Amino acid sequence: MSGTFSTSDVQAHSKPDDLWIIVDQDVYDLTKFQDEHPGGKKILQRVAGKDASKQFWKYHNEGILKKFQKQLQVGSLDSKPKPAAAPPKEVAKPKAEAGTVSAVPRGAPEQSEPLDQFGDLVPYADPSWYQTYHTPYFNESHAALRAEVREWIESDIMPYVTEWDEAKRIPEEIYKAMGQKGYLAARCERGPEDWDLFHEMVITDELSRAGSGGLVWNLVGGYGIGGPPLVKHGKPSLLKKILPEILNGDKRICLAITEPDAGSDVANLTCEAKLSEDGKHYIVNGEKKWITNGIWCDYFTTAVRTGGSGMNGVSVLLIDRAMGGVKTRRMDCQGVWSSGTTYITFEDVKVPVENLIGKENQGFKVIMTNFNHERMGIIIQCLRFSRVCYEDSMKYAHKRKTFGKRLIDHPVIRLKLAHMARQIEASYNWLENLIYQCQHMDEMEAMLKLGGAIAGLKAQATTTFEFCAREASQIYGGLSYSRGGQGGRVERLYRDVRAYAIPGGSEEIMLDLSIRQALRVHKVLGMKL
Repeated sequence: MSGTFSTSDVQAHSKPDDLWIIVDQDVYDLTKFQDEHPGGKKILQRVAGKDASKQFWKYHNEGILKKFQKQLQVGSLDSKPKPAAAPPKEVAKPKAEAGTVSAVPRGAPEQSEPLDQFGDLVPYADPSWYQTYHTPYFNESHAALRAEVREWIESDIMPYVTEWDEAKRIPEEIYKAMGQKGYLAARCERGPEDWDLFHEMVITDELSRAGSGGLVWNLVGGYGIGGPPLVKHGKPSLLKKILPEILNGDKRICLAITEPDAGSDVANLTCEAKLSEDGKHYIVNGEKKWITNGIWCDYFTTAVRTGGSGMNGVSVLLIDRAMGGVKTRRMDCQGVWSSGTTYITFEDVKVPVENLIGKENQGFKVIMTNFNHERMGIIIQCLRFSRVCYEDSMKYAHKRKTFGKRLIDHPVIRLKLAHMARQIEASYNWLENLIYQCQHMDEMEAMLKLGGAIAGLKAQATTTFEFCAREASQIYGGLSYSRGGQGGRVERLYRDVRAYAIPGGSEEIMLDLSIRQALRVHKVLGMKL
């Protein structure tokens, strides 16, 4: 992009062999692009030399502009407002003792002035700390990570999400980049020393802005729940061998718990692991279903039955695909298309006893402590997806006109947006508090005290997501019913809703657990009724 043009300048380029158009006051040279245009040449030639914004937005979304902007944009209209200058930064006040952000103890909030504004400043489209509100949880290191991740997502991911979703796969180089940037390590709490759980939250939250559950699950889904049990409970020799190639993105790992007949009822799983006669191997036979990323994974953190019935007979093994006897096949599901949902069959797989994660017949505790981390990830994604639905709806409501006025000027539309915002903000503030609590409790205390609250918020976040996806679809109308185009993110997210309401514990089970767990814990604490 370089030039500044008047509308008459653009009008001079109105022939098939010299074709410019205007979209939102930016000027594009489409002369050589005509043969590539999916809608054919004629539709472009009809708007040659003209403002084609209205026609463009009928068929396309913002991702298309981002995808082709560097290639096709030649400038902007002279009437386009210049971007506002960033407000000058205040000189930082000296801090007592701690001289830099990295000197802040891990998990300790830094008291400071509000962080600089970030993003488009649409109210409630981003968390309040993006918009110059005070925060006890985030500091400059979180803001720097946020800017880094957002730049990468907007340049290398968002323009291509739709085609990747349709292809049901994310390019391997994107996953590898996650490792190189240290984002995979952060999901296993192996990031830089001054990183905390809020840094991990920022990565997941910003990834979710792409508006694709399949993308997020592909990049951090299976890994984010399959890796932590290995990191926290695996033998040192196993970690030394496996962990580096997982953290740098060379190999992939997932969690294999759910079975055709055992979902939330983990204690009744039947995949069997029998100790060999020489005591050196477990022989694994059984099936797993709905396993995220399974078709691409090298390693499977697998729940197996090594003892009697119930929770006290469950163990966790790390199974390597190279051991043989592991068969995987893709499952076609309603949503999260690019996540690689998988059906797995284990047939006489010989697993060395050294691959036991935790202790034999005590794997249920490993699984349960891991659920908090899994559900927090689901919550973060759901609430950002809710914001995506809200943000897209807000922007569309300012452009679309019905009955002679913009959608935003209709009270019924403002009411929909208000209900979306109130649920998002209430849920998000609960999320920040729970992450803070997780950061200050050890794993066992968090499992006991926070397990119920996290389950409750998981249900709250998924119902908020479903509500926002529905309301956004109503605001977009038919544009959210067809795949791609201006309502493409809303259509895709609407399909993803069930993938969040059911996995990690269904809403009904989560709500029941939230009360049962709270009563159990508070009885021990001395509850008086």
